[in-house]
Amino acid sequence: MSKPRRTRTLLQLLAVLLSLAATGTGTAEAGEPTLLHFNHGYGVLDRETADAIEHSSYLKDFANFQVRTTTGAGGEKWTGRYLMGRETYVELFGVGDVPGKDGDLGSAGLGVSVEHTGQLSTVVQHLHDAGIANPLEFLQTRDFGDGKPVPWFNGVFTTDQYDTFGAWGMEYREEYFADPRSNTGPAQYPGDISRNRYLPDDYRDHQMRDVTGVRLGITARDLANTLPLLRAGGMTVRQFPTGALASDGMTTIRFDTVPADQVGLRQLDFALNSPTGTKHVERLGHSTLTVGPGAHARWTFTIHT
Repeated sequence: MSKPRRTRTLLQLLAVLLSLAATGTGTAEAGEPTLLHFNHGYGVLDRETADAIEHSSYLKDFANFQVRTTTGAGGEKWTGRYLMGRETYVELFGVGDVPGKDGDLGSAGLGVSVEHTGQLSTVVQHLHDAGIANPLEFLQTRDFGDGKPVPWFNGVFTTDQYDTFGAWGMEYREEYFADPRSNTGPAQYPGDISRNRYLPDDYRDHQMRDVTGVRLGITARDLANTLPLLRAGGMTVRQFPTGALASDGMTTIRFDTVPADQVGLRQLDFALNSPTGTKHVERLGHSTLTVGPGAHARWTFTIHT
């Protein structure tokens, strides 16, 4: 087990978030709306924990829960355990479920997306303005099984150099929404490529509504590569000696800077569709999901080597 790092009290965290809301530290011009929002995060867990999650009957009631294999660009495949909410979701992998070093224990990632067509180009411009000379833009595709890739989303990284964590900006493609196999909803406004449109409404039949918090242990280099993207998207960002906090107004991401042998997903917080009067504790491998009391849940993960 990794040695616990010193954490702030709840009051200190609240003070930080209030300060962020009042001042902001984004690269976007003052008065501009937040462009990038938490879309989803992933973490690679030890096999015992991943298997316990995959076969949990409780999670099938708690969330819109799926286990599936996806084929992306170039035929790359990954098998994940998905908890999907109204606008946000989580991908959980076991060691080796993702190709290459992204499938190593403790690897993690973060996708942040725009809600209107064309906004990602503004984010890219903000990256240039912030001194990121060559952000890496790419197209991700998805193969629904017929061998004909469908454009899925445009993306951008700040760099291709990383240790165990990567964050990318996303803009869903209209071609993906137009494909009936995507199981997405109709546009609610011109240029609607929102998270709400992308995700199904099955969350209504479960407790979990959305991801409101993520805590990750990442290296200092990965943190330095991540914060410019979040700032370029207008998210509020606050750095401190042991890491950083970032928020889009609904979901708060805490990054703890740690040595390479202590990296990984540490905690998830969820909003529930309705409050529960009791507390339920579910052990899943080397993790603990605590649901209630109230309209929230917290899932903690032990860094297990």
